[in-house]
Amino acid sequence: MANVAEKKVTPKDNQIPVRHLEFNFDGKNFDPNFYRDSEVASAYFHALSIFLTFGEDLVIDTARYHRKFLTDPELKRRVTALIGQEAVHSRLHDEFNDTLVQYRYPLNLYRFLADKVFEYGFKRTPHRFQLSMMAGIEHFTAVLAEFMMNHEEIFYASGDEKQRAMWMWHMLEESEHKDIAYDVYQELSGNYPLRMAGFAMAFFTILILVAIGGAFIPPIRKPSRLLSLKYWKDVARGASLIYGTKGGVFGSTLGHIFDYVRPDFHPNDHDTTEMLEYYKKVLLDPKDGLLTPYLTREFYPGVKQA
Repeated sequence: MANVAEKKVTPKDNQIPVRHLEFNFDGKNFDPNFYRDSEVASAYFHALSIFLTFGEDLVIDTARYHRKFLTDPELKRRVTALIGQEAVHSRLHDEFNDTLVQYRYPLNLYRFLADKVFEYGFKRTPHRFQLSMMAGIEHFTAVLAEFMMNHEEIFYASGDEKQRAMWMWHMLEESEHKDIAYDVYQELSGNYPLRMAGFAMAFFTILILVAIGGAFIPPIRKPSRLLSLKYWKDVARGASLIYGTKGGVFGSTLGHIFDYVRPDFHPNDHDTTEMLEYYKKVLLDPKDGLLTPYLTREFYPGVKQA
């Protein structure tokens, strides 16, 4: 087994909290074009939101299964924090997704398809592969989080306050716990080819499967869009916003994405400390933090035992 380098283990004074929030999504003031006023680009994120409720649950199950094999109490505590954060992510995205039905999103169909993919696909793979895929998924969410935090203006392109707050909160926490799944993988396996296999599956799922799901959302909501020149212009623009090399979410972050293939890669090679401190103030300031009206509870798992 490969041991995690001591310098890369989160210090005990840098605890990761589990935050409980209540957005009480009701579908009012929902903006289907929240991502830079593009329905097509926004549809990618809405498809991602549906996927995340299943992906987060896979991460939770995988983390719980492997936690018992860890011997480092500090890493165990961090895994508990990861599980707690991901559980809240899954619940709140599921609540947000419920409101999409009001706007003719194919929610039930996508949930059915995702359930089958996970139940008869990912969950049938060996636990070692699920662990590598968990690390891979967490890498992609860390890349997405860093991109979004580097482009704060994106969040404010929409007046949909709850949707904006949900994504900002999610990006904050993905960056907070970005190294935990990787450290667990390195501690319990460290096998490089297997890590690349998990990366490839995460790549295919997040950059291709989710994108395909998102591409079908606008025409399903309103088939007449297929006859609209304006819609096809948005298809081109939306594709550029996600995959373009100049400002695209994933196209402009290929260097970060493929940095994962380095044998000595570690998530903390990409330092987001300053951004985390900035967003904690923006989101959690007791007086005017964006999340303050929705935050109901915050606690640190295992602090007394750590």
